[in-house]
Amino acid sequence: MSENKTIKKIDAATERRRNDREIRRNASGYYDPTAYEAIKNVDAETERLQKLLTAIFAICELAGFHVEERIVLKDLKTGKIWR
Repeated sequence: MSENKTIKKIDAATERRRNDREIRRNASGYYDPTAYEAIKNVDAETERLQKLLTAIFAICELAGFHVEERIVLKDLKTGKIWR
């Protein structure tokens, strides 16, 4: 792995930890575990979708295809429709 990619990974990890500390508190500065868990769950869903899309685009590229239109996906676990 190149040094530049390593630095970017470290910077991204540091940024995630900083954001994690910031979202644990509400606008008044008090610890808010309910809001923190809700935000964390939404972030996990979004990350799961991003990984899926990355895999779909990689498979299409490997097979010599290109996605031209919008992809609509329904999460069977949550029922959420991603557009």
